[in-house]
Amino acid sequence: MVGVFVKRDHDRWPSLWDLIIVGGGPAGLATAIVAAEQGLSVLVLERRNFGAEKACGEGLLPPGVRALERLGIRDRFDQTTSRPFRGIRFIQEDGSSAQAPMPWPGLGIRRIVLLEKLTERARELGAVLRDRCAVVAVTPKPDRAIVRSTSGEFAARLVVAADGLHSSLRKASGLRGPLGRRRRFALRQHYEVEPWTDFVEVYADDKGEAFATPVSDRCVAVNCVWEPGNVDRPTMPTLLNLFPGLAARLGNAPAVSTVLGAGPMAQSATRRNSDRMVLVGDAAGFIDSIAGEGLSIAFNSTIILGRNLKAILARGATRESLEPYEREWRGLFRGYAFITNAMLAIESRPRARRVVIRSLMKHPWVFRAIMSGGIRMMATAA
Repeated sequence: MVGVFVKRDHDRWPSLWDLIIVGGGPAGLATAIVAAEQGLSVLVLERRNFGAEKACGEGLLPPGVRALERLGIRDRFDQTTSRPFRGIRFIQEDGSSAQAPMPWPGLGIRRIVLLEKLTERARELGAVLRDRCAVVAVTPKPDRAIVRSTSGEFAARLVVAADGLHSSLRKASGLRGPLGRRRRFALRQHYEVEPWTDFVEVYADDKGEAFATPVSDRCVAVNCVWEPGNVDRPTMPTLLNLFPGLAARLGNAPAVSTVLGAGPMAQSATRRNSDRMVLVGDAAGFIDSIAGEGLSIAFNSTIILGRNLKAILARGATRESLEPYEREWRGLFRGYAFITNAMLAIESRPRARRVVIRSLMKHPWVFRAIMSGGIRMMATAA
């Protein structure tokens, strides 16, 4: 079983934790790692089992790969559990394509494998992980926050909301922002097939996109994205029919995972902080998966929080003490938002998309410059 929580006598647990992290996904576990490295007491509460799967593109851009090094798990993957990729290729319905290598490699990793390694690292550092424990409410007090859960009450100096795209804590704490104007959804499935390229391929059609990411030497993850009304009865077979080039590559490859969905993807927060609480990962805000930067943003935002943690706790984990994290997060998110919104604007105008892709085909150096600039912006921010 992946990520079984550490079973410890409750009497040995502190009456006041430094951090309680709500959510045992990549962002929550990464936060546990950076906090436990500093000797802080950390409790992670996950409402499901640790290692639970969800729809995810599973591609880490170079800043995310560097974050894995910072988290101490980069060397825990090999070709059977991950697959490097060296660039992005966009393929249109007429077969025309444009591609750009990245300044250094990205990495495809199955989410379940990534969670297993993050869980191992967090446990090694002394974080306590408790699964099947849903958080009901968080109440800030002058000297602590009280966390009510299905397993009882806990107290912490700071609560970290890492409970995902549709964060209940973001809503309950009054931090939820306006919903995005576009409602895009995704379905993801894995296929047992040898990767045919060392690029992540993005297949584009007027009705949506399909992302093919190599995640091991015998597995490719496919993530299909669409908007309601564009596709009748969306299923993996009907969505793959939109992309005959990808369907031909997959051939008769067997599916090796359950189909999982996500969406609507566009979610926002008015800010990332309130007294005794901070948002990380998708809970802090997400636009769309089209740029493939979700995991990189999640990991690097937790690293930003980590380097501010001791100062935040020393100042009482107030909203004011969390402002440095808010400022740095906005700097990190700004580049992602610019690139993602630009790509969505092009995607929503098929004629413009075709013109842009054909232009990038003729001038590949422009595509390389855009790719390198965006990646370096993210790497510098974190």
